[in-house]
Amino acid sequence: MPPDALVPGIEATQEFVVEGQLVTDVGGTLGFSVLSTPGMIAMMERTAAMLVYPLVGEGKATVGFEVCVRHVAGAAAGSRCLARVRLSDVLEARKLRFAVEVVHEDGRTIGVGTHERRVIDAGGN
Repeated sequence: MPPDALVPGIEATQEFVVEGQLVTDVGGTLGFSVLSTPGMIAMMERTAAMLVYPLVGEGKATVGFEVCVRHVAGAAAGSRCLARVRLSDVLEARKLRFAVEVVHEDGRTIGVGTHERRVIDAGGN
């Protein structure tokens, strides 16, 4: 990995629609569908992974190893949200810490926290 490729402060966003595998009706107890916590986390992780993928070098990838987030508001099925990530720390040249959040199209914060990924060899062995 180039020593200056992963610089704290780099950011990415990804807009998404609350639909498909991202939603839950909590086993039918709600009567309507909303963004699930696992769906929200998946979008945070995906956005972080895609931000750094082109920067980690050939034969490398990242895997998530820690998520610490709060799901603080609801997002109804069919609404649009934005996952926003910022690389906040690079530790030991292979541990990446991100500030993560999901914001609803109306400006409300849906989820917020941190996520960590580790750079690994992805040679297929």
